[in-house]
Amino acid sequence: MFSPLRLTCSALALAGFLSHTVQAADECMVGISMFTLGAPFYAAQQEAASKKAKELGCKVTTADGQNDMAKQIGDVEDMVARGINVLIIDPRDPEGLVPAVNAAAKAGVKVVVVDSALNPRANYVTLIQSSNDQNGRLIGTWLAKKTKGKPLKIALISGAKGNVVGEERRLGVIRGLVEAQLQQGSSSNANIVGQGWGGWTNEGGLKAMEDLLVAHPDIDVVLGENDAMVLGARKALEQAGKLDKVLLVAAADGQKEAYRLIKDGKYGVTGLNDPDVIGTLAAEYGIQAVQGKLPADFPRVYYTEPAAVSIDNVDKYYRADSTF
Repeated sequence: MFSPLRLTCSALALAGFLSHTVQAADECMVGISMFTLGAPFYAAQQEAASKKAKELGCKVTTADGQNDMAKQIGDVEDMVARGINVLIIDPRDPEGLVPAVNAAAKAGVKVVVVDSALNPRANYVTLIQSSNDQNGRLIGTWLAKKTKGKPLKIALISGAKGNVVGEERRLGVIRGLVEAQLQQGSSSNANIVGQGWGGWTNEGGLKAMEDLLVAHPDIDVVLGENDAMVLGARKALEQAGKLDKVLLVAAADGQKEAYRLIKDGKYGVTGLNDPDVIGTLAAEYGIQAVQGKLPADFPRVYYTEPAAVSIDNVDKYYRADSTF
């Protein structure tokens, strides 16, 4: 025969357990704001962050800013209103997103910035990215060794005007290239004959390359600030019958398609910028910050491993099942 008191206590315990479960779920809501999903890198980064956050027991909401700063600001404001306490953001603009990030932090949200830059006056926990400068220098050094002092006519394909990450990447490559050439022969024979803007996308790289080829048909190196644009440029070179005359170099990303071409000897080198690693770490550290488990001396900028991925080491990084 059951005891009414025991039943009441059991019911209260169950209600308390359910209440605690709901509260625990409410205590961990992660918002992921990407300024664009227009290139595979960003989609992979979002997927990795979302997957890790869910593995850690959190609810996840995501938003695509569609390369529109006003929309991304609205996305962040909406997420904060919905009760997120972790914001993972790849900002469209290093200055324009500062007020939205600071408003989120003031509301108690722990903010982790990924991949792109954000003015340090913004109130974020940490910025997680590959070292664009170190990757760039490694790429430049590789290019100098590969071409052995040969005069270079380089077509540069950049992401977006005013983008800090793109600037760091191209300047890193130039520094590494010039320094390595100077060490080789006390002079530099690299000439950037033209710069195009590809918007970080495959289609943008194709169009930029088409325009550059009209003005500079004798280029022998394509340097892009990410793989997506270089892969697009490769299509334009193929259509123009010039693919076998041009060395393809990307400052960053390590896209699976680029790795496959590197393995086949059809693409020179790319910088290591793994979106799976960045997204996963962002979720881990953001959630640790909410839980009070992140060390007080955790770095404001956290760099992942730099590497120049070429035919010599591509097997170390290539993953056939990668989403990127």
